[in-house]
Amino acid sequence: MLLALETSCDETSAAVVHDGRVLSSVVSSQIQLHSEYGGVVPELAAREHLRNLIPVATAALAEARTAPEQLEAVAATRGPGLPHALMTGFKSAQAVAFALRKPFLGIHHHEAHLYSPWISGHPPAADFSAFEPNVSLIVSGGHTMLVHVQGELQHRLLGSTVDDAAGECFDKAGKLMGLPYPAGPEMDRLAEPGNPRAFDFPRPMINDAGDDFSFSGLKTSVRYFIRDHPSLLENPKSVADLCASVQAAIVDVLVKKTIKAARRLGLACITASGGVTCNRALRRDLAVACRANGFQLRLAEPALCTDNAAMIGILAERQFRQDPERHSFTEEILPNWPLDEAVPAPA
Repeated sequence: MLLALETSCDETSAAVVHDGRVLSSVVSSQIQLHSEYGGVVPELAAREHLRNLIPVATAALAEARTAPEQLEAVAATRGPGLPHALMTGFKSAQAVAFALRKPFLGIHHHEAHLYSPWISGHPPAADFSAFEPNVSLIVSGGHTMLVHVQGELQHRLLGSTVDDAAGECFDKAGKLMGLPYPAGPEMDRLAEPGNPRAFDFPRPMINDAGDDFSFSGLKTSVRYFIRDHPSLLENPKSVADLCASVQAAIVDVLVKKTIKAARRLGLACITASGGVTCNRALRRDLAVACRANGFQLRLAEPALCTDNAAMIGILAERQFRQDPERHSFTEEILPNWPLDEAVPAPA
């Protein structure tokens, strides 16, 4: 059994995994704490992690009916993420492992997202027997990237955002409309009855030959549009149309660039994960596009899209089984850890 901790941003999470099964997954969210500030305040996030970490880890062990002495290893998110937030979970996990004289593994947050679409069921379990090479879209508030996952624990970054991430664009555009933080889920809700073709917003870099993304220009376009049409925000139908149109612009870019990358590489499978993958329009449009182009699609379950320790634990256990010697108590957090520099699997 393996205990995993995740504290890269504003969720405190702990999970216990065993033989690819998630025995428990506990998440404590800080959304209410940060909502009055309109975004995550790093210092407050770190303090809340310190407050929640022991209760969350204790609850995860109790739910899994696991005593600390039964653990084979301990893991935690090493990066990327907010430095002080990462530090609380990472150093706590190292201390637990040291006290129990068990191996410790530091895990790349985005690498864990790559494998979350292969976790499903109740209780959740990883089905790597069905794994095949894929193009993986990771899309969240802080990151948007396409990754070529060539095999288990083997990946190559294809492209990422050159400025704002898709989730950041959702939140900032929503804030311009007066929506509460986090604006992404609220925009998703309001957009459902809206007309996605009511207003024409730009699709940045959608026709570029490369796999990079850009959403800063779209956010700026929304800002000027609202400045020039302020009365739209007074009409619920117009707000729904505006949300649907902004959402459509973001989703179009994500879907078309993902499909184009998979077609270019000759792959048959596409996966998607990260917080924005909870968005209903993205899930729906990706499914439609994959069916039309003959791709298999695997979407991370909503509970595994946001930051969680279950995916950290599944990847950590996989790495530990392949290389029991790959652990170190001298590792430090890596807040800006590039995905291509994550520790590769042994040959």
